[in-house]
Amino acid sequence: MRGDTRSYAAARKERAADIDRWLTDLVRTACGTPYGHNGGTTRNDERGALSGVALVAVGSLGRSELAPGSDLDLVLLHDGRDDVARIADRIWYPIWDSGIGLDHSVRTVDEAARVAREDLKAVLGLIQARHVAGDQELTRSAREVVLAEWRADSRRRLGELRDAADKRAEASGELAFLLEPDLKDSRGGIRDVQAMQAVAAAWVASAPGPRVREAYELLLDIRHGLHLVTARGADRLVLQEQDAVAGILGLLDAEALMRRLAEAARTIGHAFDATWRTVDRLLTGPTPRGRRPLADGVVEHGGEVVLARGVNPRKDPILVLRAAAAAAEAGLPLAPATVSTLAAQSPPLPVPWPDEARDALVALLGAGRAAVPVWEELDQAGMLVRLLPDWERVRHRPQRNPVHRYTVDRHLIEAAAGAASFTREVSRPDLLLISALLHDIGKGYPGDHSTTGAVVARDIGARMGLPPADVDTLETVVRHHLLLPETATRRDLDDPVTISRVAEAVGTREVLELLAALAVADGHATGPAAWNSWKASLVTDLVRRVRSALSGTPLRPAPSLSVEQASLARHGGGAVRINGGAVTVVAPDRAGLLWRAAGVLAAHRMVVRAASAASAGTTAVIEFSVVPEYGSPPDPATLEADLRLVLAGRLDIEQRLARRSRSMRPARVPVAPPRVNLVDDASNTATVIEVRAHDRPGLLWRIGRAFGECGLDVRAARVETLGAEAVDVFYVVDRAGRPLTDEVQRAQIRDQVLAALR
Repeated sequence: MRGDTRSYAAARKERAADIDRWLTDLVRTACGTPYGHNGGTTRNDERGALSGVALVAVGSLGRSELAPGSDLDLVLLHDGRDDVARIADRIWYPIWDSGIGLDHSVRTVDEAARVAREDLKAVLGLIQARHVAGDQELTRSAREVVLAEWRADSRRRLGELRDAADKRAEASGELAFLLEPDLKDSRGGIRDVQAMQAVAAAWVASAPGPRVREAYELLLDIRHGLHLVTARGADRLVLQEQDAVAGILGLLDAEALMRRLAEAARTIGHAFDATWRTVDRLLTGPTPRGRRPLADGVVEHGGEVVLARGVNPRKDPILVLRAAAAAAEAGLPLAPATVSTLAAQSPPLPVPWPDEARDALVALLGAGRAAVPVWEELDQAGMLVRLLPDWERVRHRPQRNPVHRYTVDRHLIEAAAGAASFTREVSRPDLLLISALLHDIGKGYPGDHSTTGAVVARDIGARMGLPPADVDTLETVVRHHLLLPETATRRDLDDPVTISRVAEAVGTREVLELLAALAVADGHATGPAAWNSWKASLVTDLVRRVRSALSGTPLRPAPSLSVEQASLARHGGGAVRINGGAVTVVAPDRAGLLWRAAGVLAAHRMVVRAASAASAGTTAVIEFSVVPEYGSPPDPATLEADLRLVLAGRLDIEQRLARRSRSMRPARVPVAPPRVNLVDDASNTATVIEVRAHDRPGLLWRIGRAFGECGLDVRAARVETLGAEAVDVFYVVDRAGRPLTDEVQRAQIRDQVLAALR
């Protein structure tokens, strides 16, 4: 793994040993160990001086896993010695003077046991305590008492341990899927391994195996590297430190680091789940011993899915998929022994796959959310890459984008699980599930992932034994899986060119319905920033229009204004309505209305997540999706008053926004420069300008003001914020209402918008 052959595990042990020697000297000095004429001490003298006091290491020092920035966790045990306070001071003060962090306590054995009964952190430290100096009998006695009580009260204490792990996971998220993970507290992190070690100490489940220990050492190495990079005891691996940590560990870059980290975290998380299943079985008593058939060669036994007696996996290559499908449909886990047997003995599937194998895969995916843990079992056993060799290219691949909550492979199975909810709404549910599983498979290859993914999906479809026509459909769906959401949010749906382009790309109603269902499943599997009610309504409207175009049925024109919008328009001048995160602005149409309204929102500390603008006769309607930067949204009456003032030219929004910009902190990490692109052939009646930039307060106002200075009018707009990135599309015309054709003018507009973004 590393370019540097130095072992960080050895470095941690060496540092712990150095600390031990130093602490031993401190204890001897604190206890007043007498020295003889030759500068040494007699064994009896030393034993007498140290009797009844022991220094015990817990935490990372106790495990000999001391990273460069780790604190020392120490317990001074004693048997009631009168001078223990003086001894403690003589140990603690030199440590404080050294600048090393210290967590310390002074206790008798009985006191230590009493604290351990009530304090989970204390008992977890003491069951892994290590003697450093002094009276070894005290250390042995304390450990024996604490361990005996931990085992005797395991039912209650392990429940407490599980609750603590769940709270950590809820607060810190899943280590494998975070952009800036907490290496200790996140789900699948360092503390989860220590929790498994505590379960093993209770004699309830086995200690973590070699794969988990290897993953754990990797997390410790990454934390070690992070301490070296930051020169402090940090646990959160933030973006700006990831490349440097990767370099220290001999990895190519941050992406390689995060891929290794994701793999380790998922290994730990998988073992953690298995540990608690064992705990639940042992603590809840015996389960019925009957066997219930689930599928050919597959039965339920003891709450798990196992192979039937007499089944020979070596003669049945489809058994692994059949067992996985049965487990998912029953909502049960595959037994670990069954997974190991299948991984060791299953022969390769013939190519192309038999129909039964493909049917089993579709049944597995069609189980919905229950398919995810079963899929993870197959992945941990290495069976997925044998079934689908291209899976290796996306396995544990990070997506360094705040919009995405999962690695590529986990995102794909989550999307397939979500697509299972729509199988009743499409004519080909099998193709929906397979395309959802493969829609981002191209992210494992260079180039545009939709284009390369279509090629890979075609090969996989043929490998699965799909008929040629179905392979064509699968390729089309993967190639165009972003077509509907991107068009709906970045193009004017009232422009006939928009609808005709989508209809041409889709080709058939079957493909359209597959793409519509996949758009929802993909959006939900990506994260809350990628899918919301605003985007859903736009995609639904686009699908309705394209369906009509494909069938040749005239589309019934939508009313120019909704009832609510018409009511607002009757106010005259300018009206605002706030409904949760939706802000509607209706006002007489005029140049610059969009960016002036956006400026008012920004001045009131409202962050624009999405916006659409359109005209209905002499009235302009703008729909904003907003969130307050903090606190509650402003009073609608105040917003409306400021909107009227800015339309009348009596409110200096520019000055307000300039003050806000000066008070903003600069971005913590370098961001890509903005990009302005004039999209040709997207409309016959306007010029489409796409702007991509790092989001910041007043961004939409800056862009719109630049258009106004160029003498342009915005006919329609689609504004979307994905994480910290804004993707804004504007349909603009010149003062005569025509698209822009002069190349010099187009270049000047691009330069002026870019200048406004800097």
